[in-house]
Amino acid sequence: MEERLYDLIFICRPDTPETEIDKLIATLEHAIQEKQAKLEKVEKWGTRRLAYRVRKLREGFFVYMVLRSSHGELLKELERRLRVSDAVVKYLTVRLDEEIKRQEKLSKRREKRAARRPRKPVAAPAAATEQAAAQG
Repeated sequence: MEERLYDLIFICRPDTPETEIDKLIATLEHAIQEKQAKLEKVEKWGTRRLAYRVRKLREGFFVYMVLRSSHGELLKELERRLRVSDAVVKYLTVRLDEEIKRQEKLSKRREKRAARRPRKPVAAPAAATEQAAAQG
């Protein structure tokens, strides 16, 4: 099975101590290492205002992770751990490699189309040609 690229973002309660958030990140990292996946990036974005209320909260502590895995079971396990955690308010996992493939395919198609039809020479505006003829 091929390796896939995922974004995982989760939001914790704003009153959660940072040590507890670090423990949660460590448990997720441990689960990722067990399945021989690669954790490429972990960013703690800090407390931010939410666009709408989630569980009566207006703010949340955001954590962003990028990982590569060939096991679909890993994502199920990570989401299960996030679901049972009391600190986590919301989470989202997005598969990125499909979108990257789609963008590459579109750009190749555009390049082929551009190579097929010849570029028309840009015609100079009429006023500029008349001035050049009058001066020359």
